[in-house]
Amino acid sequence: MEFYLDTADVAAVKRLAAVLPIKGVTTNPSIVSRSKRPLSSVLEELVSILPADSTLFAQVIAHDAAAMVDEALHLREIVPSLVVKVPVTHNGLTAIKALTQQNIPTLGTAVYGAGQGFYAALAGASYIAPYVNRVDAQGGDGIMLVKELQRLLSLHCPQSKVLAASFRTPRQVLDCMLAGCESITVDPDVAELFLLDPAVDSALQRFDQDWTAAYGELKIY
Repeated sequence: MEFYLDTADVAAVKRLAAVLPIKGVTTNPSIVSRSKRPLSSVLEELVSILPADSTLFAQVIAHDAAAMVDEALHLREIVPSLVVKVPVTHNGLTAIKALTQQNIPTLGTAVYGAGQGFYAALAGASYIAPYVNRVDAQGGDGIMLVKELQRLLSLHCPQSKVLAASFRTPRQVLDCMLAGCESITVDPDVAELFLLDPAVDSALQRFDQDWTAAYGELKIY
């Protein structure tokens, strides 16, 4: 299971990488634009704070297949190990096929249907990113999309992985993992919600109260 943070917030990555067992960081044009910094600077700083075996993702913004490939090559000059995110469109599939032929790993992104994602896997994408919450917001079933896509890949393209994205709640994240999803990317705020439960704080306070009542201070030795 690969767990990624979906952010370009370097401070958040630095803080959470020390706590959470993350495999790396995913970014997209919207996320990077919120930082108001050049993409190259963001990627270089993320690389500098992540462990050497981490994986970093960044997305092309061109719409033409040839331009997508050119941007992918440029991104790989910044981070040689980068996985290039390519939207799964007609031109995107052409670009994924071309990049696969050059042994450049890709992630097929902006996936709203299992068939669409399966095309990306057949084209050679290493990862496929279904948008769980965005599908739900359109009246669909994001978790079912993940289940269907995971089943298709398991049967026909085991070399590709579902990397589920777009979450609003920890429940959506858990449901994807329970569906057999092999990788997932989560906004830092949603990731932290797994640890932010008032009941946990209450239990710890009770432990402290009981201990100090018996021994006078919070020390084991």
